[in-house]
Amino acid sequence: MIRDIFMPALSSTMTEGKIVSWVKSPGEKVSKGETVLVVESDKADMDVESFYDGYLAVILVEAGQEAPVGEAIAYIAETEAEIELAKAQGKTAAAAPSKPVETPEIAPPPVSIPVAAVKDNGRLVASPRAKKLAKELKVDLKTLVGSGPHGRITAEDVEKATGKVSTAPAPVITPPQPVSVPVAAPKAPIPTSAPVGRTVPLTTVQKAVAQNMSVSLQVPTFQVGYTITTDPLDQLYQQLKSKGVTMTALLAKAVANTLAKHPIVNASYSDAGIQYHGAINVAVAVAMPDGGLITPVLRSANQMDIYSLSRSWKDLVDRARSKQLQPEEYNSGTFTISNLGMFGVDRFTAILPPNQGAILAVGASRPQIVVNKDGLFGVQKQMTVNLTSDHRVIYGADAASFLQDLAKLIETEVQSLTM
Repeated sequence: MIRDIFMPALSSTMTEGKIVSWVKSPGEKVSKGETVLVVESDKADMDVESFYDGYLAVILVEAGQEAPVGEAIAYIAETEAEIELAKAQGKTAAAAPSKPVETPEIAPPPVSIPVAAVKDNGRLVASPRAKKLAKELKVDLKTLVGSGPHGRITAEDVEKATGKVSTAPAPVITPPQPVSVPVAAPKAPIPTSAPVGRTVPLTTVQKAVAQNMSVSLQVPTFQVGYTITTDPLDQLYQQLKSKGVTMTALLAKAVANTLAKHPIVNASYSDAGIQYHGAINVAVAVAMPDGGLITPVLRSANQMDIYSLSRSWKDLVDRARSKQLQPEEYNSGTFTISNLGMFGVDRFTAILPPNQGAILAVGASRPQIVVNKDGLFGVQKQMTVNLTSDHRVIYGADAASFLQDLAKLIETEVQSLTM
C-alpha cells in the first residue's frame, strides 16, 4: 500500500508550509511516530511525524520549497517491493499539468470531488484544524465526506456539517497568534542593506503577519493613553537586575497583577459572547533575528514570583530566536505588551492581536520637568503607555480604570512585585 504524507496545518492560520529539511531520505525505513521532516510554520520549525510504518519512497516537495496545507509532499510505501511503484506514481504526479492558481480575497475550499474520508486501513484522514473544530462543535468526523485532497476532511467540511459557514465578508476571529503586533523588541537587528530595485517574496513569517493584520484591522478598536512615573520601577530594577530580574519581567508582572483586578481587560470577543479567560497569560513581542515577530507567552504571570518569571522569560526568548517554541508557548496569550522604548520611541499605537481584548504599547522612560502637589518644580522619569482595546468587549471606562491602577502599582506599590 502506498500512502501520502500531507503538508500539515501547524497553526490555525497556516495555509501553506515551507519544508526546512527532510530527516529521512528516499529508501529509508520509517516507523509510525518517527520524525520524517521539519516544516516551518508561522513562527517555529516543527517536526512532522509519520502516521505509518514503511519506507520513504518518494519526496515530491524538496527542502526549501513550499506546499499548500493538505497537499501530498511525499509517498510512503508499506514494503520495499512497492518503492518502485511509488516512484512511478511520483513521476506521474510530477508530469501532471499544474492547475492555474487563483488568488481571490478569501480563498474558496479546494475544488475536488468529495470522497469517503476513511483510508483502506480504516484510519480517518482529517486536518489537525478539522479535528480540533470537530471536538469543539461536537461533530462526528466519521459522518462527514471530505472535500480535501484524497478525501481529507477539512475545517470547512466540519463547519458545513454544523451549518455555521457564512459567505458574508464578516470579521473573522481566529485563535491567538504570535505575529499580530507592529513592534520590535530589545536587541532587534537593524537592516544595513536592502535589495533595492528587486521584489523579494514574503517569508512564511511575513505571510502570517500580513494575514493576521488583515484579520486584526476588521476589529473595532480604540486607544487610551496614560503617563506613568517610573522612578520607583527603575529603582527596583537596579536592586534586582544582579539577581537576573529583567525590566520586561517587571513590566509583565505589573500588568498581570493589574489584570487580576480587571478581568474584562483580560477577556476577548467570541461569536458566543465575551470569553473570560481562566488564566492571565501575558505575551510580549520579540523581534526575530531574520525579521518578523513572535510573542512568547508568560503563562499565569500573576501567579509567578518575579525571579521565576525572569528565568522563564529568558528561556522563552532564547528558544524563540532559535525557532524552538511550541505553539502553546506563543499562541496562548490573553493580553500582549509591545515595547519600543529601547529605541527611544516615546509613544505609538499597537495593533490588536486576533482573539485578544487589548494590547499595551510601552514607550521610552525619559526625565521630565513636573510640578508636584505643593507647586514645586522637579524632575521625574516618565513613560507613556497606550492601550488598544476591542470596543466590543472593553469600554473607555474599563481601559481608563485599568491604566489608572497600573500607574498606581508602578508609582506607589512597586515593591509588591517582589512578593
